[in-house]
Amino acid sequence: MKILTVVTHPRQNSLTFVVANKFVEGLRAAGHETEIFDLYRSGFNPMLWEDDEPDWEADHQSFSPEVEGEMNRLKRYDGLAFIFPLWWWNMPAMMKGYIDRVWNYGFAYGPDKLSHKKVIWLPLAGAPIYRFEKWQYDQMIHHYFNVGLAKYCGIADSRVEMLYETVKNPTEDVKKKWMSLAYSAGTSY
Repeated sequence: MKILTVVTHPRQNSLTFVVANKFVEGLRAAGHETEIFDLYRSGFNPMLWEDDEPDWEADHQSFSPEVEGEMNRLKRYDGLAFIFPLWWWNMPAMMKGYIDRVWNYGFAYGPDKLSHKKVIWLPLAGAPIYRFEKWQYDQMIHHYFNVGLAKYCGIADSRVEMLYETVKNPTEDVKKKWMSLAYSAGTSY
């Protein structure tokens, strides 16, 4: 399968990129092809302007050249993977802007849907799992990504694999666990 791996983090030396590289290693070990698309260094502008607002009354949508280019990139892949830090219980603004602009009406939802077979979301969370469970943030996050985004846009096979407590001096055993989870997510894609 051909998979687009979208990585969102301002620092290339971040744990997010280490996890992304381990995930990609797993994908390749399983025989998949992948491209790493680094949103920060791609030059992508996350701001949605008039050119990319849906025209609810038009039979055909037209978008800015930048968005059309990203839509064409997505069409080349069978599957998607998003790897990102979880900030304020959600994706970073850069990734949200990408989805707002590229997963647009008439391409990802509405009369046409995304054609991808599968998507995996790998958020890196700073908080421990009990904090997510206490306030049911884990359920909200799973529902948002799996149903509110993926299923709504035509991707039935969607899953979230959250990595917890990723900001405070993790032990070597914890780091090994994250790398194992990321590699496994790649090999089982």
